[in-house]
Amino acid sequence: MKYQSQSIAKLYFIAAIGLFVGQILFGVTLGLQYVIGDFLFPYIPFNVARMVHTNLLIVWLLFGFMGAAYYLVPEESERELYAPWLAKLLFWIFLVAGALTILGYLLVPYAALAELTMNDLLPTMGREFLEQPTITKIGIVIVALGFLFNIGMTILTGRKTVISLVLLTGLIGLAVFFLFSFYNPDNLVLDKYFWWFVVHLWVEGVWELIMAAMLAYVLIKVTGVDREVIEKWLYIIIAMALISGLIGTGHHFFWIGAPDYWQWLGSIFSAIEPIPFFMMTLFAFNVVNKRRRDHPNKAAVLWALGTAVMAFLGAGVWGFLHTLAPVNFYTHGTQITAAHGHMAFYGAYVMVILTMISYSMPLMRGKQAGNARAQVIEMWSFWLMTVAMVFITLFLTGAGILQVYLQRYSDTPLGFMATQDKLEIFYWAREGAGLVFLIGLLVYVYSFFAKGEEVEMLETTTVAN
Repeated sequence: MKYQSQSIAKLYFIAAIGLFVGQILFGVTLGLQYVIGDFLFPYIPFNVARMVHTNLLIVWLLFGFMGAAYYLVPEESERELYAPWLAKLLFWIFLVAGALTILGYLLVPYAALAELTMNDLLPTMGREFLEQPTITKIGIVIVALGFLFNIGMTILTGRKTVISLVLLTGLIGLAVFFLFSFYNPDNLVLDKYFWWFVVHLWVEGVWELIMAAMLAYVLIKVTGVDREVIEKWLYIIIAMALISGLIGTGHHFFWIGAPDYWQWLGSIFSAIEPIPFFMMTLFAFNVVNKRRRDHPNKAAVLWALGTAVMAFLGAGVWGFLHTLAPVNFYTHGTQITAAHGHMAFYGAYVMVILTMISYSMPLMRGKQAGNARAQVIEMWSFWLMTVAMVFITLFLTGAGILQVYLQRYSDTPLGFMATQDKLEIFYWAREGAGLVFLIGLLVYVYSFFAKGEEVEMLETTTVAN
């Protein structure tokens, strides 16, 4: 590490991985509840397990983003973090608030939790992904403001780079769009309309800026390619992401009662959304092929390339499969949506955080890279998790296609539950792939403790053209 305050990222990364394990455990539980409806009932009902699964995903990704920012911003700004004490304080506030919220979901009926947290004073609860009590949402805003102040002051009083400014723009957007979670109109159309301002404009807007900045940072470090080359790619990618993603929000407005023109706007701009992800794939492989450094951290390079490919497949290809209005008329709200969501989140955001952790954790432990055995184990975890996610996506896609036909397209459509019975084999297969994913994640955690021959400290090694 060049700066001592970068070590604060370790706290955030450890918490992120711990919450990630919890998220997958609840995911495996959900998979069983799809086929064994009363599994763990009444202790953990399906709606509670799903709420915990999705909320843990959001919280651990935020921990990952914050840890990544605390690591890369001092190095990009060429100065210590503005207020290291504030970063540590906000970590504990966020962790305790998150843990108490999850315990609230598990131990208190949701209606009672709303009453206990005085949701009636400012009603914000009850919406998918935004189930957090109002007091928790206020806590998230306080943590976000403190975090942005710390990161912003570090950037503004130090060296300013394209990577740090793109990251800061994405983080500000993340905080601003979360404010729409406090707006809960009585009109259901308006509610859904502005709800997507948080959900879509996070994952298909400002989070893409954060992802691109993190990936660009790691690629500079592991390849030695000139910063100017990577920055040009970064400008183009984020421009395409925002041009397509902002108006692409319209693909959520097709069937909620919004004006008809959203079917045209949503379809056209959503069709453009795979382009920045395809460009990201070209960017990653192009940079690695032109590398001037054979970096000893092979695992980090693998995660970086995997991020670009899986993000394109999950967010780009599987998103495009059902984003055009005439197709989405039949597919919305089916398992095809779930297939897209799983691979997109894993490819775009889970993998980029694991890339950042893979690169920075050895450095925070005083090494340039993990030992050879640890890296082999980590690369095994990469393939276990990635292949498992591909199969989860394929099984859910198969379930979704059959669901669309049986429930919405055939001449004699079945009801929802009757259709679900026909999909049971896909759900069992998905559960098996989910267990493999969990094994891969545990292997990833084990890789941090694996002993072996240390990798030689090499600053740069020229690679023949």
